[in-house]
Amino acid sequence: MFLMSQKEFKEEKAGTGRLTKLSLANSELHMARSKGFDDHEAVQAVLRDPQNYCVLLYPGATATNLSVPLQVPVFTAALGGRQLVVILIDATWGGARKLLNNSKSLQRLPRVMFTPSAPSRFIIKQQPQEGCLSTLEATHELLQVLAQTGLDHYPRPEQLLAVFQRMQEFQIKCAADPDRPGYRRRAYSDPATRRPAGGDHPARRDNYMPKTFGPFQA
Repeated sequence: MFLMSQKEFKEEKAGTGRLTKLSLANSELHMARSKGFDDHEAVQAVLRDPQNYCVLLYPGATATNLSVPLQVPVFTAALGGRQLVVILIDATWGGARKLLNNSKSLQRLPRVMFTPSAPSRFIIKQQPQEGCLSTLEATHELLQVLAQTGLDHYPRPEQLLAVFQRMQEFQIKCAADPDRPGYRRRAYSDPATRRPAGGDHPARRDNYMPKTFGPFQA
């Protein structure tokens, strides 16, 4: 289940969260009706359903790293045969923190994370630091690790990345056209050659995601 702020929902028309939702049949996307989701009836109904085991994909000291085999049995035991519902906040890091701070019901959820198998493939946006991923990439990594642990099935792992590649190819083509809005004189650089973001924010994020992931860069 993907959760978006009102600003993200209205302004980010080609974000990877929407693409991911359209690519996965058993998924939902909801926009916040206020500053958070505590008053969102559909989201709260999912959280209250005793047949669901809802978790938040968000790194931190208390998050279960599903890429670590020793942590999986405890998580499986907590699941207890219920339906696993993973909630992803589709936003920038700042936007995700705001939504979480304004959503007590999300704060109470168990948290999960993973260790990414590859750096971000995002060409048209620069990730704030190593380990950060787009929502689509984070979903792909999550589904891979869930399949590896036997918690879900992911029969077509190439599908999401292919959609991601086509989206970027189209936007790069548009950016190279001088007759289109958003024309770029310079081509996008290779993500592997970019300098990391400066300032204090990356250092603060390191406290929460030491070589883990960051799905908050739509």
